[in-house]
Amino acid sequence: MSHSANAASSSSPLAAIGLERMDDWPKGAWIAMMIGGFIVFWPLGLAILGYMIWSGKMRGWKNSCRHAGSRHRSRPTGNTAFDAYREETLKRLEEEQHAFEEFLDRLRRAKDEKEFEDFMASHKEQSA
Repeated sequence: MSHSANAASSSSPLAAIGLERMDDWPKGAWIAMMIGGFIVFWPLGLAILGYMIWSGKMRGWKNSCRHAGSRHRSRPTGNTAFDAYREETLKRLEEEQHAFEEFLDRLRRAKDEKEFEDFMASHKEQSA
């Protein structure tokens, strides 16, 4: 099989020009190459960015950023006993987190009240 037949059978545009191994590079290498492209010649960096978006190399980041701050539950695994245990554990942990946050709020409030009382006491001494 010739090189052109291999390139035609591959789905990557990099394979068409004989650079199919570049698809295996990690995202960090692609980002470094893109930044270097912007520094050397901005259309080259733009072309690399376009390829990264078009090829789906950035797709994992899009999904991870979308769910980073959300409290989203995992899909069922099919094992009902494990799913029930996981749901119960997550519910318990969320309740503990809520209780801890309330404790921290009470602690901050008590600290603020103590500081305010100390300030008022020192202010009364200075004005008297």
